[in-house]
Amino acid sequence: MNTYYIDTDLELFASFDLTALAAVLEAQELFPLHVTQQEDGCWMAGFEFATIEGDEKYADPESTIMGMLDIVEALEGEARTLWNSCSLRNFDIGYACGEEPFAFHHRISNSTLLRIANVGGAMEITLYGMRGQQGDEAGKP
Repeated sequence: MNTYYIDTDLELFASFDLTALAAVLEAQELFPLHVTQQEDGCWMAGFEFATIEGDEKYADPESTIMGMLDIVEALEGEARTLWNSCSLRNFDIGYACGEEPFAFHHRISNSTLLRIANVGGAMEITLYGMRGQQGDEAGKP
């Protein structure tokens, strides 16, 4: 069982309806995974780039985050106001964790980290366990 990068999601949390912002982000090629209102009345939304078999454009965390930042940095007017009003703007990097290789590295450059900070973003890393499954594809969410 190998460790590998799955993808990076953009997660938003807000006290207001995120549907309008989701529509703007979707028009810019960020696929909405969900846009939902929670029991407490708060909203959450998750986005990712749609992956196309063999497409290496977003094959690592930094290139994916940079693509997302290009979209976010271009937001204007109402969309920018909605973005800025979110209580959390999170870039969540996901990995499936296996036994090999011994070490696994992905670097996020200081310039990308600065861009995340400049849009009020945060970064998170999520590790998905393989739960005793066999093979490289086992445990993929």
